[in-house]
Amino acid sequence: MRMVVLLLIFLFLFFPHISHASVMELYDEQKDSWLIDLKPYIFEMDEALLNWNDIEDLTKYMQKQVYQKPKNAYIAKNGEIVKEKPGLALDVNEFHTLINEFYYSGADNKRLHVPKQKIPARVNEELLKEITEKELNRFTTRFRKGNIERTRNIELAADAINNTVIFPGEHFSFNEIVGERTKERGYLPAPVIVKGEFSEDIGGGICQVSSTLFNAVDLQGIEITERYAHSREVPYVPKGRDATVSWWGPDFAFRNKFNQPVLIQARAIGGEMTVAVYTSNDATLFQAKRP
Repeated sequence: MRMVVLLLIFLFLFFPHISHASVMELYDEQKDSWLIDLKPYIFEMDEALLNWNDIEDLTKYMQKQVYQKPKNAYIAKNGEIVKEKPGLALDVNEFHTLINEFYYSGADNKRLHVPKQKIPARVNEELLKEITEKELNRFTTRFRKGNIERTRNIELAADAINNTVIFPGEHFSFNEIVGERTKERGYLPAPVIVKGEFSEDIGGGICQVSSTLFNAVDLQGIEITERYAHSREVPYVPKGRDATVSWWGPDFAFRNKFNQPVLIQARAIGGEMTVAVYTSNDATLFQAKRP
């Protein structure tokens, strides 16, 4: 009952032109479906018509309620492929068709189940099987696992880029994939290099992840589009082989030049940060078009 009251209040705030007492968008948990009462959406000046301005508002509202983001297939830490899960979206055309049919049929029951359609996952099980056929490269760096704060930051950033699939011609941005490094997201204060000097900031240590990634993807078929070096040498990669990143500053980015998707596998465990790059046996470089 409490849930229904909260829903009615919410709908009243977003649909002030519709009487909150007559609005009855209710969720049927047993059938996993929303039910719609069409009475509040009748055109006031003519009961033979539906008010499609209100129906459009209702449609936008139901799109938000029904939507479920698809989940890509991924490789678990034990090496097994976890199957993808399709998402859900409101079938707008079917929704409007059903509203018309129910209302203009003259039936007393104006309630209908909201139609849904599946959203396929971008990366499915079969694709993952194919693009793990060939290992293109692998690179490992080491860190002191006893440094709890730095280790935590490395683990979080490694998990963020792990299982990333870059399709042909697509662009990878470290900052975009990892996101902002904040306390709310679990990142901790640790040493960083700022203008050649050591300092402490949230997310210190993730440059080891971006540097490890750079050394793994720096190969034929991957075009490095953005990379910046630290203002002083770092101990975890050879001289000149680092890639510094900062949320409000430098990014590390590259583009997939193969004709097949590329898979990034990243893991930080036991004081080792490893990135491996995979693709299909059928992968070849894009051929430049002849003039």
